[in-house]
Amino acid sequence: MRRRLLVVLLLFSATAVTAFALPLLSSTAAERTQRFVISRTSDVDRFAALATGDRSALVAEISAYTAVYDEPVLVVDGQRRVVARSGELDPADPALAAALDAALRNQPAAPVPTVRPWSTDPVVFARPVGTGTGVAGVVVLRASTERAAADVAVGWVWVLAGALAAALACVLLAQVVARWLLRPLAELEGGVRAVASGQQRAHVPSGSGPRELRALSESFNRMSDAVAEAADQQRRLIADTSHQLRNPLAALRLRMDTLSARVGPDGTYGAAVAEVERLESLLDGLLALATAESTATEVAAGGREPALADLGAVVSDRADFWAAEADVPTGLAILVRCPESDLAQVLDVLLDNAAKHGAGGRVTMGADRAAGTAWVEVADDGPGLPPADLALATTRFWRGGTDTRGTGLGLAIADRLATARGGSLDLSTAHPHGLRVRLTLPLEPPL
Repeated sequence: MRRRLLVVLLLFSATAVTAFALPLLSSTAAERTQRFVISRTSDVDRFAALATGDRSALVAEISAYTAVYDEPVLVVDGQRRVVARSGELDPADPALAAALDAALRNQPAAPVPTVRPWSTDPVVFARPVGTGTGVAGVVVLRASTERAAADVAVGWVWVLAGALAAALACVLLAQVVARWLLRPLAELEGGVRAVASGQQRAHVPSGSGPRELRALSESFNRMSDAVAEAADQQRRLIADTSHQLRNPLAALRLRMDTLSARVGPDGTYGAAVAEVERLESLLDGLLALATAESTATEVAAGGREPALADLGAVVSDRADFWAAEADVPTGLAILVRCPESDLAQVLDVLLDNAAKHGAGGRVTMGADRAAGTAWVEVADDGPGLPPADLALATTRFWRGGTDTRGTGLGLAIADRLATARGGSLDLSTAHPHGLRVRLTLPLEPPL
């Protein structure tokens, strides 16, 4: 962004400097050309005035002029005969023919081209002697443009030096403006990275930059404090919930166990024990879900690099624990970007569901190196789910219409853990019947 802003500012500055420099260069050349034309025109007029009087005075004047300025002068009569001459000018010269003809016809002279630093061609000035129709001759002056071109070059050097100084000032000003505008943004970026890395209550300076960016910095500081406070409240809520609910549940479980010797296991007592067990399972599920969502938030923010797990080893271990069929390739380690504890927890949820709703589960796994992912698939031969219910199975507390077991949090926890690690959990119907759940996780990239 800094580069783009500097490019825009410098382009604007270069355009502005050029817009001022070009007219100054043009006006400098035009002004020197005008002085050159006025000076030579006055000289020619003086010679034309002398041509109507004493010839000796005319010859002396043009000779002195040529000696000083090294510019030849020629005076001819109406028949183009030489009256006076100083320097090398020939009335038969084709370069002078047009000027002589125009002057003899008393026509206005052609405009003199603007003198530039590189101008070298001389300029011919022709002035008729006499007035009106009584043209008695012509005075011709061939003026050199070298001195005028040198003066224009000096003027252009000063203009270009001023333009260069203005351009350097614009560059410095652009640097200052870019720093003034972008420094608060860089500080904000640093603050965002600090929050993403897990730093609590990261603040950025709010006293520099435009008013809008200062307000944004202050808003970021307030947001950082609010996020940190919300995270602290979430952690405290989880800890308080665990402490405040587990103690009464433990006491209730102890009293229920004490009553087991006095009442029968059936009837009200059995239903009460089942409800206590259900409350314990629900509490464990809620705490696991809260932990999974907290982990998902931290990983999504880039807080920490995930650990690696050997997919085949974890699948073999959990399949043996649940006595499930597993097709695990041997001799090849498949490392996925997920901690072993999270991967084992997800597999436990999937295998537990397969055991509850079918005769165990069948586990298969594989890897797609081109896509950079690995997958584990758990399928059962139970009743499965209708297509309309597949998208609802990972929502909190959702259970099938005929399913009265569980808390409805297992698949929700598995889904949060999978997405927290950059993976996904996809449910589909197994054939001829049953449920198929595929867990996809990113592979560890090669070095």
